[in-house]
Amino acid sequence: MSQEIRPDLAEVRQAMRRFAQERLEPVAQALDAGETPPAWRGWLAEQGYLGMRLPSAFGGAETDLSTYCLANEEFSRIHRVFTLVLDATSGLTPIAIARHGTPAQQQRWLPGLCDGSATASFGLTEPDAGSDAAAIRTRARRGDGGWVLSGTKHYISGAHRAAVIMVIAVTDPALGARGGITAFLVPQGTPGMVVSRVDRTIGSDAVELAELRFEDCVVGDDAVLGDVGQGFAIAMGSLTNGRMSVSASCIGAAHRLIEIAADWARQRHTFGRPLADRQAIQWMLADSTTELFAARAMAYDTLRRADNGEDLGPSASMVKLYCSEMVGRVADRAVQILGGAGLVRGSPVERMYRDVRHYRVGEGSSEVQRLLIARHVLRDGLP
Repeated sequence: MSQEIRPDLAEVRQAMRRFAQERLEPVAQALDAGETPPAWRGWLAEQGYLGMRLPSAFGGAETDLSTYCLANEEFSRIHRVFTLVLDATSGLTPIAIARHGTPAQQQRWLPGLCDGSATASFGLTEPDAGSDAAAIRTRARRGDGGWVLSGTKHYISGAHRAAVIMVIAVTDPALGARGGITAFLVPQGTPGMVVSRVDRTIGSDAVELAELRFEDCVVGDDAVLGDVGQGFAIAMGSLTNGRMSVSASCIGAAHRLIEIAADWARQRHTFGRPLADRQAIQWMLADSTTELFAARAMAYDTLRRADNGEDLGPSASMVKLYCSEMVGRVADRAVQILGGAGLVRGSPVERMYRDVRHYRVGEGSSEVQRLLIARHVLRDGLP
């Protein structure tokens, strides 16, 4: 496995990194302070970073998965919130609309996602169904002229601001996950859909999770995404791509954490010598760098195969598992190297330490990834 990106993406990476450093990094501190400078979303749209994976007919850049993940990697070096905006315009729900939506659904939602006037959210998780997606209880029953949704979704990223939420609901309990679950596109403001709570996490204050209640929420047949009963497959397909973009974000964050820790070790002196002279510090940097190298090799190899049309099988789960666990260890070492400076609220390392903890939970927890990997090995043998 090569740790190098495709040669044609080398210049793309440099352009992404330059844009992130020059335009996005200056506003990152304001985001941490709870402010939302309005200009930066427009910058992303101007540079083609919104709707990256969506069809050019709607204003998207129509990039492959590798290019999209590269943007996630570079932007996560600056702040996690920028990768969330990429996901809200090119990730789970947008790519599902592009792949499974009717022409009318695509025309309604994709142009706004591409120009930055709209975002989309993915409504899967429930109070009693997170990692076990097949256990969802939100129901959709046939009603006059459409469907009636009832239930609760929570921990839904940005759902209180999204123009549209892809809601996964049970339409036929007797058929189970493989045929009894359907995806619906529910516009913000639909009567019966209530934003009941907005939670903040241990991560950045700019990251918010919403709880949605569906109280006899009526949507038409034109809200069904794909075929009735296809919702579980649509959700899982979106999550496979999402696991790769999360892995790329882990790689970018780890890279930045190692850079900060190494710079600190060179500059900080203890007992008359640079911290970098201490073997314990050198070993922590060596372990972090080695793990980052391995993560990149896994991710880039898997992305190349995905762009060639190969079925990833358990590969996306293995990459997401390793990368999310890796960045947690890297962040912990970075805090240890910086000592008290790594604990101070508002420092980049302190903020990233909190932010990266999410990655072991979102898009399927580490435990679920292990179950998926083991299930594949026991059924089909080693990949």
